[in-house]
Amino acid sequence: MGRGRVEAPGRELPVLQDVISMTKKSVMARPGLVLLLLLSPLSLQPSSLSQLDNTEGKATLSGLILSALERATTFLEERLPEINLDGVVGFQVLEVQLRGAQEAWALDPLLQPLSLRAGHLADKVAPLLHSSIAYLNLSDPEYLREFQPSLQPGFWKLPRTWTQTNASLVYPWPKLQDSFSEDSSDSCLVLLLGTGNTSSQPCGLSDFCRTLMTKPGCSGYYLSHQLLFFLWARMKGCTKGLFSQSQHYISIFCANMMDLNQRAEAIRYAYPIQDLFMENIMFCGIGGFSDFYKRRWLEAILSWQKPQEGCFGVPAAGDEVRHADRLYQQHALRRVKRREKQFTDGCSSHSTATAVAALGGFLYILADQPLVHGERHPSTLSQGSMTAAPLDLLP
Repeated sequence: MGRGRVEAPGRELPVLQDVISMTKKSVMARPGLVLLLLLSPLSLQPSSLSQLDNTEGKATLSGLILSALERATTFLEERLPEINLDGVVGFQVLEVQLRGAQEAWALDPLLQPLSLRAGHLADKVAPLLHSSIAYLNLSDPEYLREFQPSLQPGFWKLPRTWTQTNASLVYPWPKLQDSFSEDSSDSCLVLLLGTGNTSSQPCGLSDFCRTLMTKPGCSGYYLSHQLLFFLWARMKGCTKGLFSQSQHYISIFCANMMDLNQRAEAIRYAYPIQDLFMENIMFCGIGGFSDFYKRRWLEAILSWQKPQEGCFGVPAAGDEVRHADRLYQQHALRRVKRREKQFTDGCSSHSTATAVAALGGFLYILADQPLVHGERHPSTLSQGSMTAAPLDLLP
């Protein structure tokens, strides 16, 4: 979601100087990213959890995550009429993750207090989600109709086996310029869900969407929405034709999203990269890639929460990097925020959604993964996954 030089399994991430050197070769194509990579690093505090043993560390981390999620849920409750669909989807994913953690912790008498706490929060989120749908039906009924399946119970499914990203799948530098269109992406997702005006059958796929959603070399929100397309195909049970290769594309996209997150860490998560950084953790975590759940990324996300409001969004020091924000959105990681809800206090509906779903993923993997001396138990590794322990949450 050890700073400075970052390494991925089987592939060394270039230090910032090397990245800048490579980037200068494609300056005309990606000026926004160049500016981001040239930003001065922000000061980072050392880990406050580094001295905890495994048992205490696991319980403490879970408690910290639950506290952050409780504050975010209070934000949802207070702003319910104003939260957009993106925000609601994030909390829908969170409810599923809370139920998963509750179920896993209930099996261990020592962790039952955490189980009860997770269950209590899930019970609070559920009626808020129900009420939010009524508000969305008033404010944006057509958009709600098209994407309502993603808000229905049972749509989001948690991973039961875990793997790691494969660095050999990362696209060669430089990546193609991001030309992400939210309208085009939405049209393909609607066709997939079967909620369009001309089709009621799920798993729809046009030639245009096939090309759009499998285009290599993409980055930013284009890349994360390519992943979302195949994740939703999996959720809907689409297995024929192109969808028989869903895992292949999911593996490619998450390998490149891991590379992007590592680069984001190298520039100290300069705003506004935080939103995409958390979205990548949210989606690839749901995809079953455990190496996105790094303790230092968890600590970074927790530090971005606004203590009073409980939300996520524009950081307090955001004005210092506004110049980067403009180029960033125009070039490297452009996202058309057609329905984004940015509050006057700096809270963002989309950023809060990605944050709670990312944090919920951290919570779920802490509950789901049995630890043996700080490493995952081998039985939880999926076939073909790497043998090195990817759960970088505990010392």
